[in-house]
Amino acid sequence: MRTRLVEVDDAAAVMNIYNPEVVESSISFDLVPRTLEQQAAWIRAHLDTHPCIVAVNDDDEVGEVGARGERILGFALVSPFRDRPAYMTTAENSVYVSRAARGKGVGEVLLRQLMALAGQSGFHCLIARIVGENASSIRLHEKCGFSLVGTEIEVGRKHGIWLDVVEYQYVMPERER
Repeated sequence: MRTRLVEVDDAAAVMNIYNPEVVESSISFDLVPRTLEQQAAWIRAHLDTHPCIVAVNDDDEVGEVGARGERILGFALVSPFRDRPAYMTTAENSVYVSRAARGKGVGEVLLRQLMALAGQSGFHCLIARIVGENASSIRLHEKCGFSLVGTEIEVGRKHGIWLDVVEYQYVMPERER
């Protein structure tokens, strides 16, 4: 398994990993699945200062077919944390793994590579906002050095259920900035 920057031609693969979480779970707070055109536009927005990476496995049939015929197992990205200038060096991170590839270490590879890339890109800290019931994402972020900084009670509503969000933070060590 390796990672690379996302390409616009990965839109269908990324969409096929993301949309089931929109429709069937509370992992994403989106309520409407993305179209291929929307996913491509989303990728274009992540080709510059807030990158997205994909995990690729050329040797397996698991995953969604991406730009180069490779199998995409998941993706991870940084997004702007807030729009005010003083937040410029803080980013929010997200990690999504294909359901067929879960439990194989894909999330950890993606998150650790994203953390390194974020540090190289000049980000000082990363914020992960995770739905409270997503124990696997919480464990992943804790394993990678993120610390719990708070819980937002019932800030989301999906599938008729109020959802808490836990917020985790990772501050880049001086050597990574």
